Amino acid sequence: MDPFFNKCLDILKQEQVQNEIKTFMKPFIDMILNQIYPYIYLSLLFVLVSFFLILGIFILLLRNKSIFSKST
Repeated sequence: MDPFFNKCLDILKQEQVQNEIKTFMKPFIDMILNQIYPYIYLSLLFVLVSFFLILGIFILLLRNKSIFSKST
């Protein structure tokens, strides 16, 4: 591999450099998360609604199947 590339990797592996990068990127990550939180909550709401709808359909199918099984 390229010696320059290896030097860069060695620098990035240092704990102090990693902490500085995290400190530098934290405001950007917080800003992005604040922008997408409503969409995350909305998608969780859709997942819960679809789960309950599928559960209701499953229960209705089980009821219908048990009615048909008893009559035959």
